[in-house]
Amino acid sequence: MERAIELGREGLGEVSPRPSVGAVVVRDGQVVGEGRTEPIPGRHAEVVAVEQAGDAARGAIVYTTLEPCAHTHHTGPCADALIEAGVRRVVCPVGDPDPRVDGAGFRRLREAGIEVVMPLEGDLIESAMESLEGFLHFVATGLPFLTVKFAASLDGRIATRTGDSQWITSEDARARGRRMRAESDAVVTGIGTVLADDPRLTARLDGVSGRPRLRVVVDSNGRMPRDAALLGEPGDVLWVRGEGCATEIDSPYIEAVELPRSESGRVDLAALLNELGARGCLNVMLEAGASLTGSAIDAGLAQKVAAFIAPVIIGGTDALPAIGGTGSANMASALRLERVRVEQIGPDVLITGYAPQ
Repeated sequence: MERAIELGREGLGEVSPRPSVGAVVVRDGQVVGEGRTEPIPGRHAEVVAVEQAGDAARGAIVYTTLEPCAHTHHTGPCADALIEAGVRRVVCPVGDPDPRVDGAGFRRLREAGIEVVMPLEGDLIESAMESLEGFLHFVATGLPFLTVKFAASLDGRIATRTGDSQWITSEDARARGRRMRAESDAVVTGIGTVLADDPRLTARLDGVSGRPRLRVVVDSNGRMPRDAALLGEPGDVLWVRGEGCATEIDSPYIEAVELPRSESGRVDLAALLNELGARGCLNVMLEAGASLTGSAIDAGLAQKVAAFIAPVIIGGTDALPAIGGTGSANMASALRLERVRVEQIGPDVLITGYAPQ
């Protein structure tokens, strides 16, 4: 199952709006086939795995991270493919809440005499659900799963009083951040970050190209520089302006949209998430400055927070904080994360937690 989860995670950022599923076929204690979901209109993970296994799939055990589908869309039902392959057992920790499935896949397998096992081990279920959290959230809400990511000093700063921010964290931590970009369907930043840091917002990892699929710049008043580095990098850029902004830029990679403004006059972030959901984005990462990050937190839009904390103290009342916005009026209303995980990456610490549901 751990290998199936690993395979599913490899497809994050590549196969949305499909869930990124991993599957492994085992016979007589040996792996005889494995696969992960392919982009539309390709095959689902279970089909890839049993086709790789061939005749060895008969009488085998299949480990898959999500309930096999029971409907026809771009491909036929995975449950039927498993039945036809003659597997004897399917081990799967997560049911598919999609109304077209929702238990029908398991039911079809059982009716064909295939044993269905849902493991109860907490770590396995948690790992599988983490790789599928964008899909599960989207099915429940119609909206992308938003992760707010930032890197800060020990005293919560993202830049010095002069605006210098390169680099607060180590190369190991920055590499992890690029991996998180690769696993996202869209990475969102603000025009302030573009003007200050001129980022490319690409993953820049060996073996990974074209990720994230969409780079999003929230630019309420159309201040995007025509020579911004991200406009010279292959890949789609969504330039999100507030209603009434008439600025135009000619670039082969850019698409401009206007979205409603909030009471502050800035782009409404809830409207942005609706737009990204309509474009099939399941996993979205916000990687921005204090203002946009604070706005997302204030609005209660973040499902997950990933904070890289470096053992460095910047100091100074004029140094830039990691999170701006209005903030909480009292500690009782402060955002307290749940299911918190702490991991050391080189000299830095990554703290990951979820907003209360």
